[in-house]
Amino acid sequence: MSNISSKAQNTAQHPLRTEAVEELLNALRLAHNNDELFNFMLDVTTPRELSEMAQRLQVAQMLSQGTAYAAIERETGASAATIARVSKCLQYGNTGYITLLKRLEENRP
Repeated sequence: MSNISSKAQNTAQHPLRTEAVEELLNALRLAHNNDELFNFMLDVTTPRELSEMAQRLQVAQMLSQGTAYAAIERETGASAATIARVSKCLQYGNTGYITLLKRLEENRP
């Protein structure tokens, strides 16, 4: 089995994996469509938090395509610190970005 999948499995023991977090994850999966999910996200996050999460995903997509930091800053408005943090997650994180970026690419029309 690859290093990525074994690393991802280790997150089951993460200290943030509380019952409340598990319930949040379950709720996110239960949204039937993007409208329901968007409305839920508007309720549980601030507009800024939602925008920042979307920006980090966009940064991850651009980094995975080999886009230079300066171009990412220009296009997304993300700070160099945010770009570096996302880059670190892509390289050494819990595989969340990698897994979902791959699935997004596989499910593009």
